[in-house]
Amino acid sequence: MKPIDFRSDTVTKPTPAMRRVIADAEVGDDVYGEDPTVRRLEERVAERLGLEAAVFVPSGTQANQIAIGTHCRQGDEVLTEAGSHIIQYEGGAVPALWGVQPAPLPGQRGLLTPEQVAEAVRTENVHAPRTRLLSLENTHNRGGGSVWPVERFRAVVEAARAAKLAVHLDGARLFNAEVAAGVPVSAWAKLTDSTSVCFSKGLGAPVGSVLAGRADVIYEARRLRKRLGGGMRQAGVLAAAALYALDNHVARLAEDHANARRLAAGLAEIPGVKVDAAQVETNMVFAELTRPATETVALLAKHGVLTNPAGGPRSLRLVTHLDVSAADIDEAVARIRRAVA
Repeated sequence: MKPIDFRSDTVTKPTPAMRRVIADAEVGDDVYGEDPTVRRLEERVAERLGLEAAVFVPSGTQANQIAIGTHCRQGDEVLTEAGSHIIQYEGGAVPALWGVQPAPLPGQRGLLTPEQVAEAVRTENVHAPRTRLLSLENTHNRGGGSVWPVERFRAVVEAARAAKLAVHLDGARLFNAEVAAGVPVSAWAKLTDSTSVCFSKGLGAPVGSVLAGRADVIYEARRLRKRLGGGMRQAGVLAAAALYALDNHVARLAEDHANARRLAAGLAEIPGVKVDAAQVETNMVFAELTRPATETVALLAKHGVLTNPAGGPRSLRLVTHLDVSAADIDEAVARIRRAVA
């Protein structure tokens, strides 16, 4: 039985065409700034995001942490939504690496309001940390793959600017937002001081993220990349895959979104499975079943459907991606129906 893997869009494998460009990549030593493929990727991403400069790093987590380390100092505070990746999925790195205190704010499907940001900013007081940074996420993972409406994003950023905060955007799945909303990634990114994008999720590259921002931010980011062990040598073999993904895998994200809606519709017809299909904006489906999530994950695995638990005790997250076809969706729904019957 062929497994159908919904655990994450990080499980994708390079396509044959992507493997060919990896093999043919022109390379050099990136730490010396001599890898032409890496430089080309950085320039293209910065231009596409509407920002001044960019740096290639191994992972989205490192991109986010470099941004926090660049914008903040020990004892500072970063405002972010309570379910954000930097709090939930980065190993406690914010306080461990930088001595920075996260201030989690309750959002609506991961989204904040300008009023929340304004109210959360600390007044100057020797007893309190200094609020230095607002970190946002688009699409929002624990928010169900939710997309920030551009005007709401702008209003929240303006509230941060009024309080003299820097703004970072965790845009690991920002290209999903672009395709879903029909607006360019720069609509969000150009409003920030720094934005990260990931190529090893829905875009299907094996490794790599890019952190873009103001030139002075990226200059310091290169120092922190080195400090964290993220300086890579002949990294053009990885950057070539990201460039291929940028040229060939962005528009096709619409297929993943359509498959997610197809999956949600199919699951909603299974007795004992609760899905809010109206909340499927991109490539994530959150479903609630009758058993504890860990039991359901094990049960579905026996039927060849791989998933992960989500936030609630009975909730699962299912993520569509380029290695899952429409036919796979229909087969998965049939297997899940048999499993939970």
